[in-house]
Amino acid sequence: MASPDQVPATATTDPAAINPASTGLAANQDTAAAPPPAQHVIKRTRLGGAWVAVALFAVVLLLLLVFILENGHQVNIGYFGAHGHLPLGVALLLAAVLGILLVVIPGAGRMMQLRRTARRHRKADAAAVTPASPAADGAGSDRSGSDGPAPASATGGRPDGLTRT
Repeated sequence: MASPDQVPATATTDPAAINPASTGLAANQDTAAAPPPAQHVIKRTRLGGAWVAVALFAVVLLLLLVFILENGHQVNIGYFGAHGHLPLGVALLLAAVLGILLVVIPGAGRMMQLRRTARRHRKADAAAVTPASPAADGAGSDRSGSDGPAPASATGGRPDGLTRT
């Protein structure tokens, strides 16, 4: 059996803490256990993100400068018949930039293509929401046995019959 000085710090020997209802402290316990007021949370902004990007960009430029200065030996470069002498660091940096451009240019083209398609779909959605003819507002809306396309309301508001998820 443990002596009183060996009782763990997590154990409580106070009878009021074990059963507060027996001492009449139960009513005051709710007010004492009120949560602290919520702290103000600052949302991230675009300008804050831009500062982080500028700082990271500066670090990358510093590392590139160190790389170029440490690799300053002259090397012979030949590309499709063109020959020249460049420092090794500059030649490697140019190769990296050209490799990045090989990825960025097709990616930018694909993004423009997707934006154009999204703009086209937004215009089609806006045209489908506004009634195009008097028949669209309910007059003559009996479409049973019709071979035409389904009404826009039956296809989720899209004229092409696709629904959004």
